[in-house]
Amino acid sequence: MPSGSLTAEAIAAIDALLVDLESAILLAIDVEMTVRSAPLEVLASSGDVRLAWVLSDLLRFMQGTDGGDDVAEAAERLTGVELGSSGAWTALTDVLIAWDVPAPPGYVAFKKRAFEITDVRWSFLFDDPDAAIDYRLVSWGGVLIDDRPLGSTSPCPGGCIPSLDDPALTPASGGGWYPDDGLVFGVEIGGEAVAFPRNIMETHEMVNMTIGGRRVGIPYCTLCGSAQAFFTDTVAATVPGVARPPVLRTSGLLSRSNKIMYDLDSRSVFNTFTGAAVSGPLQDAGVVLEQVAVVTTTWAAWRKDNPHTSIIAEDGGIGRTYKVDPLGGRDAGGPIFPIGDVDPRLPVHTQVLGVILGDGTAVAFNADSARIALRAGRTVQAAGVTLRLEAEGLVATVNGRAVPSHQAFWFAWSQFHPGTALWVA
Repeated sequence: MPSGSLTAEAIAAIDALLVDLESAILLAIDVEMTVRSAPLEVLASSGDVRLAWVLSDLLRFMQGTDGGDDVAEAAERLTGVELGSSGAWTALTDVLIAWDVPAPPGYVAFKKRAFEITDVRWSFLFDDPDAAIDYRLVSWGGVLIDDRPLGSTSPCPGGCIPSLDDPALTPASGGGWYPDDGLVFGVEIGGEAVAFPRNIMETHEMVNMTIGGRRVGIPYCTLCGSAQAFFTDTVAATVPGVARPPVLRTSGLLSRSNKIMYDLDSRSVFNTFTGAAVSGPLQDAGVVLEQVAVVTTTWAAWRKDNPHTSIIAEDGGIGRTYKVDPLGGRDAGGPIFPIGDVDPRLPVHTQVLGVILGDGTAVAFNADSARIALRAGRTVQAAGVTLRLEAEGLVATVNGRAVPSHQAFWFAWSQFHPGTALWVA
C-alpha cells in the first residue's frame, strides 16, 4: 500500500477537480456535470490507490452524470476494479472499505472543501483535529443538515430530515388512527410509557422530549433499522459549562449507512450507534450517552401490556399528515449506501436485538428466531444475557434485571460491534 506524501502534481489535480466540482454543483440544475480530463488522468495513472478516496467523494456528488462516469472510469483504472454501469459510487466505496485503504495526506481538508460546496454548515464536522471520526467512511445521505432551533416546526432551507421536538401525545384510547399491526418503538421511563409509530419515526428520524421526568433523545436510523433512546439530561448535570441537555439533530451525513447525529448547541458529533461523542466539547468531556431499552413490537401488543401508554399524536402535534409507509419498501434490496464487508453469520437485513454489557461485551440475538423460541417456552440466553417477551417484543435481562437493548439490522450491529457474540436458534 502506498505511503508518504502526495506528489505536487496529484495535489494540483485534486485542487482542479474541486474547482470543477464546485462549478458542476452550482450549475447542475441546468447543465450536465463535467470535470476536466487532465486532472483525472493524473489520479488514474498515479498508482496511489489512496487517491481513490478522493474519486469516491467526487463520485458521490456527481454520480449519474457524464462527469460522474468519467470519475468512475478513472477509479476503475486506479483500483483495477470493474465498478459496473450503475451504482459505481457504492461499489467503489465498498471496495475501499473492505480493503481498508488508508486516506491520503490532507484528506480531511480536501473532504471538508468538497462537502462545503454542497452545504457550508457541515464545516464543524471537519474542524476538530482531535475528532475520533474515520472521515473515509463519512458520506452524504442525500439531504442537508437540520440546524433548526429546539421546537421549530419550520421546514429546513434546501430540505432536511426534520427532528420532532416535544411532540403531542394522546392516550392509548386516542390511538385508533394507527393500525393494530403497525410497528411501534416502545419506551418506558419512570413509569411513563410512550409508543413511537414507525411511520412517524421514518419521517423525522429524531425526537427530543421528556419521558418520566427525564430528557431523552430518540434517533431512528432507517438505513440501519435501529431505534434507540438516550438520556440527555445527565450531560447538563455532569459536564461543566453545559447549560441544557443536548438537542440532538440529524446532520444529513452517514458513516457506513449509520446516521451521524450532533448536538445543536455544542456542535459535538456523536456516533449514533454507541452514543459516544466523537468530536467537539462533549468528546473532550468524555460524554457517552446512557441508553434506554427500546421495545420493537406492534401497537396492539404494546397497548395491551401497557394500557396507560401514550402514543405520538396522529399529526405529531404539528398539523402534519404522515404516510403509512413513507419509505415504500426502499430497503427491500439490501443496503443502499456503502458498508464494506459484512459479517457473514447472518443475512445483512436480519433484525437482531443487541446488548452491550458493562465490560463492553457485545451480544446479538436473531430477533425472529428468539421470538419463536420464547413463544415455544425455550430459554434464549447468550454471554450472560437472557431474553424475555414483553408486549410480544424482546427485552434483555442480566441476573433478572432488564438492561438497555435495541433492535437493528445485522450489518449495522456487526460493523459497529465487530466480533459480537451471536445467538441463533
